[in-house]
Amino acid sequence: MNNSFSESYKKAGVDVTAGYKAVELMKQHIARTTLPGCVSGIGGFGGLFELDMTGITKPVLVSGTDGVGTKIKIAFIMDKHDTVGIDCVAMCVNDIICCGAKPQFFLDYIACGKNVPEKIAQIVSGVAEGCVQAECALIGGETAEHPGLMPEDEYDLAGFSVGVVDKAKLLRPDTQKAGDVLIAIKSSGVHSNGFSLVRKVFDVNETNLSMHFDDLGATLGETLLTPTRIYVKAIMNLINSVDVKAVSHITGGGFYENIPRSIPKGLSAKIERNAVQVLPIFDLIARTGNIPERDMFNTFNMGVGMIVSVDKNDADKAVAAIKASGEEAYILGELVESEEGVIIC
Repeated sequence: MNNSFSESYKKAGVDVTAGYKAVELMKQHIARTTLPGCVSGIGGFGGLFELDMTGITKPVLVSGTDGVGTKIKIAFIMDKHDTVGIDCVAMCVNDIICCGAKPQFFLDYIACGKNVPEKIAQIVSGVAEGCVQAECALIGGETAEHPGLMPEDEYDLAGFSVGVVDKAKLLRPDTQKAGDVLIAIKSSGVHSNGFSLVRKVFDVNETNLSMHFDDLGATLGETLLTPTRIYVKAIMNLINSVDVKAVSHITGGGFYENIPRSIPKGLSAKIERNAVQVLPIFDLIARTGNIPERDMFNTFNMGVGMIVSVDKNDADKAVAAIKASGEEAYILGELVESEEGVIIC
C-alpha cells in the first residue's frame, strides 16, 4: 500500500496517500468500538462480525441505513466535525431498536470534495462515539474523494447498521389496544431532521449561529449541532423490564408521520398537548419562522425522541425503567379507537 501513488490521479484531484493517512488517524477511534464479535480489522474488502447466538433460537437480522441530512451544513459553517457521526449512528440504530433488535455493527460512508485526513478523522471520531453509545462495533467504512462533484471543503455522511433479535422477541405492534399508554422519551433537541426548514427560518450563517440565546442557554449553532440521542441502552433495558408493545422513532415527519407507523388500523394516538415537554429550540423556531403548530408537530420531534407503547398497568414501571437508564421519560397520552392516526388535543 505504501507503494501506491499516482501523480496523474493526484493532478485530477484524488490523493490516495491522503486516504491512507486518514485511515491511520481514524484507527484509534475505531479501536474504541471493538467488541468480541469483531473478526477482522479495517482495511479488507469486507467487515467481518461473528454473531453471539447465546439465547437466540431463531435469529432475525434487522437493518437500517440513513444519513445526517442538511444538518451537516451547520457543521461546515461552524467547522466542527466531531459530532455529526453520532447523528449518523443514531439515525440508524434508533430505527433498528423499534423492532426490538440489538444493533451489532455499523459501517459508514463519507464522500468529500477533498480528503483532508484530519477532518475525516474528526468525522469518524463521532461515528465511533456513536457506536460506543449504541454498544455496537464500527467494522468498516469507505471514504470517497469526489473532485469536481463536491466543493473541496464539503462532505456527506451516511451509514448502515445491522441488529439481531430472536424471532419470538420481535415487538408486536398488532397486540396494542385502546387504553394502552404512550410514554415519551425526551430528545436532546432537533436531532437530525427538519434542517432544511431550520436553515430557512434562521438563514444560517457564521454570524447568527454564534448568537447566544438565554432561553437556549447556548449559542444557536451549539444548540442546533447537539447530537441526536441514542436510545439503545434505554430501549433494551426497557424491553427486559416490561412488555413493550411498540416503539416509534420520531424523526422526519414528526408525530403525524412516525407514530402511525407502529399503530395498527383502527387505533390512534391521543396526545395531550399540555403533556408535551417542548424544548426551547422549537419555540424559537416556531416564533422566528411564524410556523403553525401543526406544521411543527409534522416536521420536528418537539422534544420527544421516542414513543413507547405499553399496557396501562405497566406504565409507571416503564417510566421508572427508562429513567434508570439515564433518559428522561413521562406519560404522553394513550391509544384510542379512531382512524385519525394522531390526535393532539
